[in-house]
Amino acid sequence: QVQVVESGGGLVQPGGSLRLSCAASGRAFSLAYMGWYRQAPGKQRELVAQIFSNATTDYADSVKGRFTISRDNAKNTVYLQMNSLKPEDTGVYYCNVHRRDLRPQWDHWGQGTQVTVSS
Repeated sequence: QVQVVESGGGLVQPGGSLRLSCAASGRAFSLAYMGWYRQAPGKQRELVAQIFSNATTDYADSVKGRFTISRDNAKNTVYLQMNSLKPEDTGVYYCNVHRRDLRPQWDHWGQGTQVTVSS
């Protein structure tokens, strides 16, 4: 059974930092796309950052230069280092791992972790 478990959320002041972790288990993930999405109250879920099996990364424009995504394939874990946090970064952050390019495709989500940026 596949499990995707996030950790590391919390309350932080503007300008502060947080590091999110996501551990996946239950299948091989070394070739999977791994990423972080977030959903703010009243808004749609949006992609924050993703990292491919070759370590190529992609970021939303709103977080470029502030967030860094990385992965450890030996641990089936993906990280999101968030610096210079802003109130607009507040939301529930979800970890996603997928191979939507395959047939049949597969797609797994974590339960989400709350990030609140507020003074």
